[in-house]
Amino acid sequence: MSNQLPVVIIGAGPVGLAAAAHLVEYDLPFVILEKGESVGSNILEWGHVQLFSPWEYNTNQAATKLLAETEWQHPDKNKLPTGQELVNEYLKPLSQLQVVQENTRYNSQVVAVTKDGADKLKSDNRGERAFVVHYKIKSKLEKVSASAIIDASGTWQNPNPPYADGVWLDASISDSVHTNIPAVQQQQEVFKDKHTVVIGSGHSAMNTLLNLAELKKDYPLTKISWVLRRESPVSAFGGEEQDQLAARGALGSSVHKLVDQGVVDVFALFNVEAIDYDGSNYTLSSKAGRIISSVDEIVVNTGARPDFSFLREVRYVIDPIVESTPALAPLIDPNLHSCGTVRPHGEGELRHPEKNFYVAGVKSYGRAPTFLLSTGYEQVRSIVASIAGDAESAKQVKLKLPETGVCKTDIVTAKQRSCCGC
Repeated sequence: MSNQLPVVIIGAGPVGLAAAAHLVEYDLPFVILEKGESVGSNILEWGHVQLFSPWEYNTNQAATKLLAETEWQHPDKNKLPTGQELVNEYLKPLSQLQVVQENTRYNSQVVAVTKDGADKLKSDNRGERAFVVHYKIKSKLEKVSASAIIDASGTWQNPNPPYADGVWLDASISDSVHTNIPAVQQQQEVFKDKHTVVIGSGHSAMNTLLNLAELKKDYPLTKISWVLRRESPVSAFGGEEQDQLAARGALGSSVHKLVDQGVVDVFALFNVEAIDYDGSNYTLSSKAGRIISSVDEIVVNTGARPDFSFLREVRYVIDPIVESTPALAPLIDPNLHSCGTVRPHGEGELRHPEKNFYVAGVKSYGRAPTFLLSTGYEQVRSIVASIAGDAESAKQVKLKLPETGVCKTDIVTAKQRSCCGC
């Protein structure tokens, strides 16, 4: 590789490692800074969950090209991996390649990204100045200079709150409030014969509901309540049989069936105003004065949001609603549509005022809820091409995602579904 400053990639998840693989293709140096102890550390926190996208959509072409030079074999493209399998069968072998391994620093938490000798306000020769990434490793502050930054740190460590106004109110929160997708079967003592409230309308919430319903088969006193801000759960079910990802459609259909059978009690249009804890049970109150009482456990599956705190000295711009780049926001804003297909986008839509600074992967989507790995892989392919000076390749963005079979603007009733193709 060349002797120029490396591209610093923040995060050793699927998108961060894909960025590294594309940099190898262009013979550009890189350094990966990973907060966790191992590759895919965020994914391992939900390792028990099965993805609804098959292996076909979960590997990156540049990465598999590198792996093909070893004894690695691509998993069955039609199989649905769990998070653990995604790490073990793909990310770990990729991270163990010499070119990746020798350029990855684990237990490295980024605390600031700056321009060399210039704060955010200073414009003099800014474009010629290197980036400087400050990070902590085992409580020691280190730094590395960089020619470009690809922030693929994700959003998993920054969950949204249960409250409708979007603010965390910690006074009433205890260990019985879960912000992950709990491994219910491994935590039976926590949930069996208890009243659990699941807050959220996305795929994480539906996975939790299905896991609790399985537990209820063995422990019938288990009570499940589902809190949604939406007017009806119908939109949460998605396209069901019309979804081009069969497992994603089946997820919605399975929860739909649980609701119809009365296994799950639905509290729609329930905007959580307060959560009160009396030392043994919770009471949830909505802004409209509705109450859910005698609650033992609360699972908050309301999505996540990006953390920009370590980017304060970088010139970036975000949409005030979605918190993605302004160019990307209209394509993914859930207020406008909820299609599984997003128009192709790459370096151009992800560009910030700071030259060669990019946010990629799920963090690039800001607060928008729907993201597939294929999207992130195409993002970093385009970004790396631009960094390498390959403008033509950077512009040739191609992205084909399986549609959900339903858009928010299409939903009228459960029987009136169509895909808008937006």
